[in-house]
Amino acid sequence: MVLSMDEIINAICIHTAERAGLRPTDVQVELSWDEETGYTGEIWAGGRSRYIVESNIMEAIMQYVYKEYGIRAFRDDITLDLGEEIIAHIRS
Repeated sequence: MVLSMDEIINAICIHTAERAGLRPTDVQVELSWDEETGYTGEIWAGGRSRYIVESNIMEAIMQYVYKEYGIRAFRDDITLDLGEEIIAHIRS
């Protein structure tokens, strides 16, 4: 299974909204990749911004695929990849 960048962003929005008591539409996410830091992102929610690292992204993806697709994926089952955009490969 492959998640597009849009689905990864949706996963992070849903995960952040649930933790902060907001609606997913009230959360904005910008993902990036850097040679030194790897996969990271910035989240704007509730008037605040915060940075996330790869482990935060993976946690959101794990919960998303379980809730949306009924797939129980673990960190070792998920690989982030950078092409034209960031995608996630889920091994099930």
